[in-house]
Amino acid sequence: MDLGALASAALPSFIASAVEFVEATTIILAVGVTRGWRAPLYGAIAAALTLAIIIAVLGVTIVTVVPEHALKAFVGAVLLEGTEVAFIVIAFGAGGAAALNAAIVGAIAAGLLVIALGVALRAPLTMVPENWMKFGVGAILSAFGVFWFAEGLGAEWPGDALAIPMVLAVFLAASWIAARMLAAIVPHGAEVAAKRV
Repeated sequence: MDLGALASAALPSFIASAVEFVEATTIILAVGVTRGWRAPLYGAIAAALTLAIIIAVLGVTIVTVVPEHALKAFVGAVLLEGTEVAFIVIAFGAGGAAALNAAIVGAIAAGLLVIALGVALRAPLTMVPENWMKFGVGAILSAFGVFWFAEGLGAEWPGDALAIPMVLAVFLAASWIAARMLAAIVPHGAEVAAKRV
């Protein structure tokens, strides 16, 4: 297999995996900055180990044995980002052993780059207000969750993954409208507290 063929597996794997690693790193950073680093790091390690076991047991057969809609529904609910990276590697590495190795290298390179950026951006992110951090991460995760869940149910999005920013825009617009409505209802400076029974 020539260098061009290897690059055609490694580069798309790198780009697509980088997107997934950014999503996973965003979640870890948001939880770590607001709640402490121990739980999100342990959770990430546990998810990576679980995913490694699934891939070791099922390997490439996972995409040939399990129906696609079931995979999408599974990916939308559990081990989301890591499972997507595994599927990306399998898809771009389908051209043979050399292509699979190139796709693996592309995904690993993306992971290392994004993790390094996450570590470097950790300090500036502590300056982002906690509520804005939660809001941003929540909107992004909701958009991806709706996209994958709908695909798992058989829906087809116009533009495929290009529909995700539109879904995100809908979540952001709805949230902005809801916040304005609540601001109009609740007097300025009022505090809402839960009543203990």
